[in-house]
Amino acid sequence: MTMIYVNDKMQQDYSYELTEPMGMNFASDFKPELTPQQMLEMGVFEGHYLNDCQNEFPPTWFAKARLSLDKPDEKVNYFHIKSRQPLQEWQRKGWIIGPDVRGWFQWYCRYYMGRRLPEVDAWQIKRWKAFKRHKAQVEQNCLIGDLVCRPRQRQALLQWAYNPIF
Repeated sequence: MTMIYVNDKMQQDYSYELTEPMGMNFASDFKPELTPQQMLEMGVFEGHYLNDCQNEFPPTWFAKARLSLDKPDEKVNYFHIKSRQPLQEWQRKGWIIGPDVRGWFQWYCRYYMGRRLPEVDAWQIKRWKAFKRHKAQVEQNCLIGDLVCRPRQRQALLQWAYNPIF
């Protein structure tokens, strides 16, 4: 088993154990369409999400990632639109649970790496599954290949590990 130790801007003295091989043995009802690396390479969260905690994750995830180190930049997003709410809003809505102080994507990165926390995992997977309704809306309202159709919804899908290009 591998232990990961976290000491970054938002979380200090946290550690977790990787109990599964990276990218494998997901819950049977959790089938993300994109890996964290693919998401980062396409452009998510205005390039300003995991900047201060890259050493927690594989360097390959960041080799071609579209990042904005100074401040969030909507041009870094795949669909070049504003796509984030302040962390305080996520906290107010109760979207931050357990040890993943940055929210769903941090949970997904840690889950993908092999960490398992059954209660937290079940809650986050339930949220992920509920988000699929947005993919159905894009599919029903947009022509295949029309990436200009519903760009905000497509960016959101990307940020939830759904492939927005279909």
